[in-house]
Amino acid sequence: MYTPTLISVLEVVFAVVPILFTVAFVTVAERKTMASVQRRLGPNIVGYYGLLQAFADALKLLLKEYVSPTQANKVLFFLGPIITLIFSLLGYVVIPYGPGLALWDANLGILYMLAVSSLATYGILLAGWSANSKYAFLGSLRSTAQLISYELILSSAILLVVLLTGSLNLTVEIETQRAIWFIMPLFPVFIIFLIGSVAETNRAPFDLAEAESELVSGFMTEHAAVIFVFFFLAEYASIVLMCILTSILFLGGYLLDYTILSLLYEVIYYDMSQRDTDLIFGFLSNPLIEGLIYALTLGFKSCIMIFVFIWVRASFPRIRFDQLMSFSWTILLPIVIAFIVILPCIIYSFEIIPSNIHLL
Repeated sequence: MYTPTLISVLEVVFAVVPILFTVAFVTVAERKTMASVQRRLGPNIVGYYGLLQAFADALKLLLKEYVSPTQANKVLFFLGPIITLIFSLLGYVVIPYGPGLALWDANLGILYMLAVSSLATYGILLAGWSANSKYAFLGSLRSTAQLISYELILSSAILLVVLLTGSLNLTVEIETQRAIWFIMPLFPVFIIFLIGSVAETNRAPFDLAEAESELVSGFMTEHAAVIFVFFFLAEYASIVLMCILTSILFLGGYLLDYTILSLLYEVIYYDMSQRDTDLIFGFLSNPLIEGLIYALTLGFKSCIMIFVFIWVRASFPRIRFDQLMSFSWTILLPIVIAFIVILPCIIYSFEIIPSNIHLL
């Protein structure tokens, strides 16, 4: 009677716990990478090579005394970070880690992710307004304007991918790329999507919502201790999610390149006996091993994208807020609209319309 509910709870736990661990280690990876770029050591005391630094930071924040502003709206002040974290984690529900390896293989998976990411904006707006601080309020207004503007860029770039696949299902998006990854025909769109992803996650050089030099710490100025942890986890969970989504839409997701597989096959076939070759390919064709390879492939591609996010933060200076908004509305948006006009014309001219799209 309770078995389906128990299985659903276990599935969610097995999906969320690794995500939270990944977020923890991404913070360590960012600090080590930026330290390397800036010719310094970074965290190297807590644990081997500083790997446990994230847990030390979490323990410090959990043990801190929590102080809230006296004039703040207490309910919304607590609710804002919780909403942001919940909607940051809900996007992982439709991520396919392999063929059929998703908590919810939804036919409208992309639409669901866009809706969830849009709702996370409300948490930031509530947290900034309820703190009764001018710095937090200005930060939340900036963040809301920025997220709404670059959400349009992201959704338009995703629309171009959907035009090539004819589906909003993320698994279909990946399986369509067995012939060629979409980064090849849609490289300019990939660059636009990457810029929009950096802006959507409030990362430097687009972190105007939490500009330390202007707004102390932006919309989270008044938040501390456990409530600050929610914002911190939500930010890095969003970064990992956007990197996974970029890998799915443009880098083939969990698919391995056939060139690499064929080279591997040639090496194994010519350097080993037929019996050893059969044993190896029999081992690789095991469903559990195959699923692990798919998940590791998606993880490797996502790690490359996370490194790009860190590299961008370490390399580029912060721009002004008016430049940020002008860049979105006067440069990126016209380019995306031009691609939205050109791509359907090319698809129609070469008669390569996906079977899921029917002309009226």
